[in-house]
Amino acid sequence: MAVVLNDLLKRWHRWQSGYSPVPVCSADPMFRNVKSGKTWDSTSQVIRDELNGSTMETIDFHVGELPDDEATGRTYRSAIYALARNLHTGRSVWSSPRLPQEPMERGIVCMEARNMLTRRLIAAGVM
Repeated sequence: MAVVLNDLLKRWHRWQSGYSPVPVCSADPMFRNVKSGKTWDSTSQVIRDELNGSTMETIDFHVGELPDDEATGRTYRSAIYALARNLHTGRSVWSSPRLPQEPMERGIVCMEARNMLTRRLIAAGVM
């Protein structure tokens, strides 16, 4: 399960970094909702891209729903963001100032965040 979650978080971070809240400028209203702007995509590629997008939106929703309790230092959402960034880059250099500074406590928060997210994604049918 850990390998599956790592792969999903890596893909989610890549997907999230490419997100743009502003629609494409000068898009023709007739073609604004077209699923593929590339004429060489096959039907299966369009379906696969659509499925991947809905999976990433589901992960984004569930990560956003993770609780952050800054009074106790349990910042689960921040832990997942830092973990996803580290998985995407392949290095363990990213951290968050919201996470506990003590390595043991930070590890506990990260483990709890992974477990919470795994349970949510299993219930959502992503894993």
